[in-house]
Order: sequence, then C-alpha cells, then structure tokens
Amino acid sequence: MTSVMVSPRATRTLGTLGAILWMVLAALLAAWLTGGLAPLGAPGLPDPGATTRFGLPLVQALRDLSAMLTVGALVVASTCVPPGEDEDEALLAGVRARLVAVAQLSATAWAALNGLLIALVFSDASGSSMGAEGFLQQAVFFARSYELGQYLLWGAGLAAVVAAGCALASRTAALGALAALALVALWPMALTGHATGALNHDEVVNLQMFHLVGIGVWGGGLVALALVGHRLGPSLGTVARRYSTIAGWCAALVTASGLAGAWLRVPDLASIVSTYGALLALKMTAVILLLLAGWWHRRTLLAQVVAGRTKAFWRLVGLEVFVLLGAAALGVVLGRTDPPSTDGDSTSLTMVQSLLGRSMPPALDATGWLTRWSPDSLFLPLGLAALTWYLVAVRRLRRRGVHWPWLRTACWVIGCLLFIWAANGPPATYGRVLFSMHMVQHMTIATAVPTFLVLGTPITLALRTLRRRTDGSYGPREWLLTAVHSLPAQLLGHPIVAAALFVVSMVAFYYSSLFGLSLEAHTAHVLMTLHFLLTGYLFAECVVGADPGLERPSYPLRALMVMVTFGFHALFSVSLMASTTVLARDWFESLGRDWGASLSEDQYLGASLGWALGEYPLAVMAVALLVSWVQADRRERRRFDRSELREDDRQLRAYNDYLQRLSQAGPRSRSSTMAGASAPDEDRSTE
Repeated sequence: MTSVMVSPRATRTLGTLGAILWMVLAALLAAWLTGGLAPLGAPGLPDPGATTRFGLPLVQALRDLSAMLTVGALVVASTCVPPGEDEDEALLAGVRARLVAVAQLSATAWAALNGLLIALVFSDASGSSMGAEGFLQQAVFFARSYELGQYLLWGAGLAAVVAAGCALASRTAALGALAALALVALWPMALTGHATGALNHDEVVNLQMFHLVGIGVWGGGLVALALVGHRLGPSLGTVARRYSTIAGWCAALVTASGLAGAWLRVPDLASIVSTYGALLALKMTAVILLLLAGWWHRRTLLAQVVAGRTKAFWRLVGLEVFVLLGAAALGVVLGRTDPPSTDGDSTSLTMVQSLLGRSMPPALDATGWLTRWSPDSLFLPLGLAALTWYLVAVRRLRRRGVHWPWLRTACWVIGCLLFIWAANGPPATYGRVLFSMHMVQHMTIATAVPTFLVLGTPITLALRTLRRRTDGSYGPREWLLTAVHSLPAQLLGHPIVAAALFVVSMVAFYYSSLFGLSLEAHTAHVLMTLHFLLTGYLFAECVVGADPGLERPSYPLRALMVMVTFGFHALFSVSLMASTTVLARDWFESLGRDWGASLSEDQYLGASLGWALGEYPLAVMAVALLVSWVQADRRERRRFDRSELREDDRQLRAYNDYLQRLSQAGPRSRSSTMAGASAPDEDRSTE
C-alpha cells in the first residue's frame, strides 16, 4: 500500500472548507427539524418557493460567518499581533497582512450576502418567488422604503466600506478604526435578528448587539487565529495569551447577554419545552462547552504553547471552532423561529404599546421622580461598567501606595450615577411621553454628566493603571493614547469646534425632524444620547479638563467660552418658552395621554427646566474653572520661585540693576528733555 502525503496547506484549506460546510449543514439541519424548510400550508399565506426556504438560512449562515470572521480578524490584527523585532519582523508583518486579507475577503462576502439577503427576505415576507416578474424592482423598493430592507442595505454598505478600507490600511491605527467600524456594522444585524418583537423590542436589540459583539470578537478571533496561527512561530504564545484575555471578557459578555435575552423572550419555565426553548437550550449548552474549553486553555495549554508544545492546543482549537460554528448555526435558526407567546402578544397590542414598546406609564407624581425606573439594557451596563472600572482602578493605585484625590473619585461617581438615573430612571420612563421629562434627560446627559465625568480625569487614571506594552503592539493603554491624540479628537476637541457643536447641535436637533425621529426610532435615540454625551464631554474638557490630549485656551478665554456658550443656551431655552409651535406634535398626540398638562404647557415647562438644568452645571464648571485657575497661578509662582532659587535671584537682580540705571540716568534725561522742549519755542519766537 502507498500512503498519500497531504501538505499542511492542503490540510488547512480542507479544514476551512469543512468548517464552512459544517455551519451551513448545521443551520439547514436545525431549520429542517424545526419545520423551517417545509412549504407553508396555512391558508392565505403564499409559499415563496424552495429557493427561498433553503436559501434564506444558508445565506444567513454564511453572512453571519463572514461578519464574525471580519470582526475577529481585525481585532486580532490590531490588538494581539506585535510588529516583531529583527528576524521576526517580516514573519509577523506577513501574519498581519494575512489577517487583513482574510478580513477583506470576508467583509466583501458580508456585503454581497447582505445584498442577497434583501431579495430572500423580501421573497419570504411577500410570498413571491425569486424569479417572478418584476421581482427585482419590488426588492429594490423594499430595500429603500421598508425598515427591514433599509437595515440590510445599511449593513451591506458598512461591510463594503470595511472591505475597501482593508485594501488601503497598513498601519495599526487604521486597522483599529476598521475594527471599530466592523463592530458598528453589527448594529443592523441586531435590528434584524431574533431580537425583533413588539414589547421590550429596544431592550432585546441592545442585548442582541452585545451578543453579536461578544461572539464576533470571540468566535471570529478564534477562527482567525486558527487560520494564521501556524505562521506565528515563537510569537504564538504571546498572541494566544492576549487573545485568550479578550476572549474571556467576550465570553462573559455573550453569556450575560444571552441569559438576559432568554429571560425577556421565554416567559416561563414551561416555555423551555417549545421549539424556541429547545434551540436556546442547545445554544447555551454549546456556550458552556466553549467556556470550559477556554478555561482549560488559560489553565494548562497556554503554558504548553509557550514551551513549544502546540499539538494539544490546536486539537482543542479545532474542537472549539466546531462547537462555535454549531452554536452560530443555531442562532441563525433562532432568528427564524417565533419565541413563545406571552401575555403581551403582538395580536393584542394597543397603539401605545406598539409605539413605546411598553404600556403607558401612570401619571407622574412626586414619588415617581425616584421610583419609576425603566432599566435600559444598553446604557445601564455601560454606566455600571464605567463606575466599576473607575473604583477598581483607584483601588489598584492605592495598593501601589499612589494617592488619588478623593474629589475626583466623588465627581466621577456623581457623573455615573446621574447618567444611570437619566438613562434608566424616571427621565427615561417618561422621556418619550412628556417633553418636560425628555428635556430633563437631555440636559442632564448633555451638561451635568459630562462636567462631573471630566472632573474625574478618567484618562489620567487609565494611563496610570493600564499596563504598557513594550513590543510595539497596541493594548488598551496604547489605543487610548492613539485615540486622544488622533486628528478627529484634536479637531472635535478644538475649543471653537467643541463650543459650536455644543450649541448648534442642540438647536439643529430640536428645530428639525431629528427630535421626532429620536422619539420614534431606537437607533436615533441611541445616537442622540451618545452624541450629546460626547459633545458635552468635549466642551467640558476644553474648559475644566486636566487630562492629556487636547489643546486648551488660556483661562480668560475659557471663562469667555463658558459665558458665551451658556448665554446661547439660555437664549435657546427662552425662544423655546416663547414658541407656540409644539415640537413633535404628531408623536405626542398619537400617544393619547389623558393625564398631566397639555402639550403646549408641558413644552413650556420643559423649556423652563432646560434653562434651569443648564445653570447648575454652569455653576459647577465656573467654580472648577476658578479653582484650576488659582491652582495654575500658584504652580506658576512656585515654578518661578524655584527657578530664582536655582539662579540666585538672577531676574530680580537684573530688574534692580535696570532700576538703578534709570535712576542714575534720570537728571541727564530730564535736562535733555527740557532742552528739546524749549527749542521749538525759540524757533517760534524768532519767526
């Protein structure tokens, strides 16, 4: 018998094709077992045909794999792979180039498959077959006019931009920007996935986004590492350890978001026996297996990899990829499976429930300002994470014996608590029902929260606690420095630009359709919140900030900025109080609120509250500016005194010598001056 030798490259190619085929077959098998591939038998529902029934889960599985691989390859390339030194430099540069090529190919496939999904989703929703007459024109109209089609179109466009960027990017900073853009491109997938629904729609979309980010970085990074790991050589241990740290955080994110999403989608324990519950249980089992494998990596195999023994490591990686792609295939089928029905089924939703995603809150009373909470699954975790990180970092400094001012910690805690209250408390509960409460939420997030966060100097704290990398790769500390010194940060953080954004964006937001859009669309609401938080932070950083990165004007100009900017803010509030036009009237009237003040009275109250809530951050900012001004003056005096002490009062002695020369030259100067003054008189008398 003759043995057939298979090259390592052919083995890797077969493994890649086998992984893709496994995910596709797993998705089709799960869809077949759940009845997703069977022709529609219900009366009045046309069957789109076998092409759509089989093509939709197949294309979606490939799209999800492409998106996952794009995100993972870019994250690994921008955070885990060092540039290398000496003879390793060309090797590691080749690995990074290979990862970028993988990301470019997968992003191109992501964009193309998203475009194909537009046609398949329209065919499935309308019941028309792919080859029907006029199908292409109808699919284009669907993509341009309906939310579901628009989300798919946006996803295709963002993926295409990532693919084009990969063709041009070469530096680590550019790769990091592309990785961030790829993560943003996951948002349309969250809007079109199995997170959609009527009640709690926004909360489940947020959780789905967390889930996609976690599985994209975790799973995509694992697949990318499997594709290029053989090229890393002695650097495999370093790269694997860094990826393992990122994967651990992503695994926690996937687990937490998955459990929270299941809690919202599965109404009771009895629903677990449903098809949706069974798929969910299988997916959670796969995640548990992956968590155990990751734990084994960290505990045992990484040390073996560093020592050069990699066989066991690659065997476990292959098993992880197999389980992970199976879990992703189950996610595809979950997206096409209806969750168990609840008491708030879409067939019994009222108009208010359809618009708000929940029932109309009761009338707002005094206790409601503290007790009416609606936790947001996006901003609540972000607020708690920011608060927890800061306190842990301060504790780490104290363990080193480094003093950190308690006032900075107090300011950060106040800022985080205000953000959590505004984004999850009564302002969030009533912000889409009452204009006045919307203004409370807006002004708190745009003015008060940024002021206190800036006074906490988080960048300084992060730079003191994050570990510095010495091999040229970018970790959290290096990425933070890159971000604060980048051209966009310097441009947006310029005092004139920051002040203009703070004022102009507020006027443009309320006196255009953007305000109504933020009330109707979840994406617009998220963008609005992040935008005003960022613009407020940049303005406060220019005025009272102490973190490195931005160029700040002199203290007199800072005081002038505060007076002018908040003067414009007061003018905006007064003009809104005097206006007789109700903003977003159609939205508020469609809610049919039967309690509280009228729309015009509530808007007047909101404008008054906006004026008042903009004043106390001004007072805090003014006090902080005055204190920092006095402290800067004291530092300058101390610096001057130290300089004079080192130079034996050189400047003081030079000034005294100058005064002495003036006193000695005084009589001669006065005589010459009197002589010069008398000459014109003599000339005039002669004339």
